[in-house]
Amino acid sequence: MSTLSPGLRPSAGRPVPPEPRASARPGSRIVGAPETRPGRFRRAAARLTPVDRAVLWLYLLTRISLWITAHFARWLFPVRPGTREAVPVLAPFQRWDANHYLHIARDGYFPAGAGPWTSGWDNREAFFPGYPFLLRAVHTVVPDWTAAGLLISFVAGAVAVLALARIARTYLPEGAAGRRTVALFLLSPCAVFLAVGYTEALFLAFALPAWLAAVRHRWALAAVLTALATTVRVSGLFLAAAIALLFVLTARKKRDRRSWRAAGWTLLPALPPAAYSWYLHVYTGDWMAWKHAQERGWYRTFHTPWETWANTWHGAFGHTQTTGYALMFQAELAAMLVGLALVAVLLYRRRWPEALYVALSLWALGTSYWYTSIPRATLLWWPLWIGLAALSLRRPWFRTAYLSVAAPVTTLVALTFLTGRWAG
Repeated sequence: MSTLSPGLRPSAGRPVPPEPRASARPGSRIVGAPETRPGRFRRAAARLTPVDRAVLWLYLLTRISLWITAHFARWLFPVRPGTREAVPVLAPFQRWDANHYLHIARDGYFPAGAGPWTSGWDNREAFFPGYPFLLRAVHTVVPDWTAAGLLISFVAGAVAVLALARIARTYLPEGAAGRRTVALFLLSPCAVFLAVGYTEALFLAFALPAWLAAVRHRWALAAVLTALATTVRVSGLFLAAAIALLFVLTARKKRDRRSWRAAGWTLLPALPPAAYSWYLHVYTGDWMAWKHAQERGWYRTFHTPWETWANTWHGAFGHTQTTGYALMFQAELAAMLVGLALVAVLLYRRRWPEALYVALSLWALGTSYWYTSIPRATLLWWPLWIGLAALSLRRPWFRTAYLSVAAPVTTLVALTFLTGRWAG
């Protein structure tokens, strides 16, 4: 009995091409044929659940709302009174730290031999290289620097909200938990920083999937994603500490020696900051050049927590600052109180890893000369938004109260940034 090769059948001793399958239908892909881009797109879209699609739709609507705000801001609030021409369309988004990242991506950290030894140095080494590196890569495709940064934040923000919704569903049994968490997050007071050329969106695009992987005990994936997060912000090290604690607690609970085999992955996130410190040491001779740059440029010299509180309080209510700066200091104090309350709740509920993550963030931000950037840091505290969502699901009135307060504050903060009035 002879064996026929696949695709061949006897016909007068000659091989005949196989007939097409009757089940083939328009749009189906023939086995062995290269997959087209529309086919890959449909497969990726098919992985999104209805909740995922609702989250992305909410995300898109809030982006449109912010872009409309930016458009009106550039016409209604000109830099100079009496001007008859609005600033360029993307100009409202390219401010403060976004300029630092642009300069690093375009010129590098030490252009033409300049550095901390140069008069008027901008202390750019304070910023980690992950975002500028990606910005330079995207710029090869998107010629405008600001547009490239906005594209990064737009895509990264979409990844972040999807991960946040899925994390929320692991904590809360309610079906609306994911959508509610994302809604409160996207309408938070400092949500504008998720859409501009800052690092918050990109950091969360790595950090939130990393935490989701860790919760599912996929330690290798969690370590790789956390390592990517540490290239973007030093906060990645706080995340690495929280995931390491979660790993230890999980391994101890299982009481299985095999559970400890993945312990080495918890050390991976330390490599990018170490490599960056080595790079800075080569140019400056200082292993902690990034930290010293923060001290020179942003008053991040170490002070005890009570000294920092007193200095910030004095800036907020001591009539030593202009009204704009004083208001910012008041916001810093309020954000610190929110963070402390969050840590207390997490400790009460024995959420030790999450409490460690937020506590390390508060310690880093709360031991400078005065508080700086704590309101922005609330975007990185995913337990806060999940906790507020849980409260709103149990107490329906809280959602209305939150939106009534957050909507005007969020709008005002966005206008403050987009019109160049942020930080005084």
